[in-house]
Amino acid sequence: MSSLPAAPRSVDHDDTRWAARHMPLLAHTMRTHGAAFAGRRIGICLHIEPKTAVLVSHLVQAGAQVTLTGSPGTTQEETADALRAAGVDVVGHRSDDLEQHRRNIATVLDSRPDLILDNGGDLIEGVLARGGMPGLIGATEETTTGGLRIRSWETQPDFPVIVINDSRLKLLVENEYGVGQSVVQGFMNATNLMIPGSRATVVGYGPCGQGVADTLAHLGARVAVADTDPYRALEALMAGHQVGDLRDLLPRTQLLFLATGRPGVIGAAELDVLADGTVIAGVGHMPWEVDSEALAARAVSVERSGSSGQEREVYRLADDREIIVLAGTKMINLTAAKGNPIQAMDLGLTLQARSLAALTDRVGNALTAGAQPVPATIDRQVASGLVELLSVEPDRAGRPGMSAR
Repeated sequence: MSSLPAAPRSVDHDDTRWAARHMPLLAHTMRTHGAAFAGRRIGICLHIEPKTAVLVSHLVQAGAQVTLTGSPGTTQEETADALRAAGVDVVGHRSDDLEQHRRNIATVLDSRPDLILDNGGDLIEGVLARGGMPGLIGATEETTTGGLRIRSWETQPDFPVIVINDSRLKLLVENEYGVGQSVVQGFMNATNLMIPGSRATVVGYGPCGQGVADTLAHLGARVAVADTDPYRALEALMAGHQVGDLRDLLPRTQLLFLATGRPGVIGAAELDVLADGTVIAGVGHMPWEVDSEALAARAVSVERSGSSGQEREVYRLADDREIIVLAGTKMINLTAAKGNPIQAMDLGLTLQARSLAALTDRVGNALTAGAQPVPATIDRQVASGLVELLSVEPDRAGRPGMSAR
């Protein structure tokens, strides 16, 4: 079959058409499983950018009614406007703060979706806060952060939640390779600083942190890793990175990348040992890994500069050290770049579409209530499709082909 699906004609947006040309796995999935979405109401919280627009457009073409909101600070307004012009119900804007984001989440839930695609657990949390939602079939959750949140709640969902980041395939392709490339690209866009020779520390060596650390090292940075998990620390050491306790590494750090997904990792004690001029960038889903109150309390002045999405805050501390925070530690690959590479998101959004379709046949796919990984059969089928796509020779137009599965 052709690997070059046209962008849905209803979305008049150059970047979305460009993304669609490089998302053959998703196009194939929607051709073979799109009937599952006919007549469905789908509530989505996901970063609003061209790859998301491709997924939403396919869902709408399959007959779904979609209500979509983004995450704070990452919405690409041109993409959102193009989707609105195509008749998609898009809620919110790039400038929305957390309070407005909560209202956006409530608006999405007011559409009474049959299916939910979540990013960070906000929609699912909203369903539980409402005491449930009649007619809700199930949900998918995009992130590790969201999966951890959901599993930590005392009250668990009484509907299936497929955690996409539990997929071995997604962790390898999108998180390790895609995030590594896009985070470093965003950092370079926001700072114009040189990577070779720099002293970089990555906090957290999960798949995203591993991708960032390895990409930095490939570009010539001297990379250190801090991770409290001894297995991950060992993995980082065997990959050639320096490994140590975070407080021991920070005084020698120039570039600090936060990839744990957990709040308060850089607290008062860590702030007190940061080197003068340290530049901090966020990798994880939520901008909470720096204790912002502790940082503000130590600052005698804050200088703000940079364009939208590439904001820099220079905190001058009482001891004359300067700490630079990029985009409030929001995800630097989305605030200062275009997110993960298109092909990586083709894989991730294909897993989303297959998992959403699987929810419509919960019994046939042996899904139970609560958080769970992508069904193994889906993971393997998508992996096989990707291997086939990457292995074939380009056609005469110079583009990879893909046979029907």
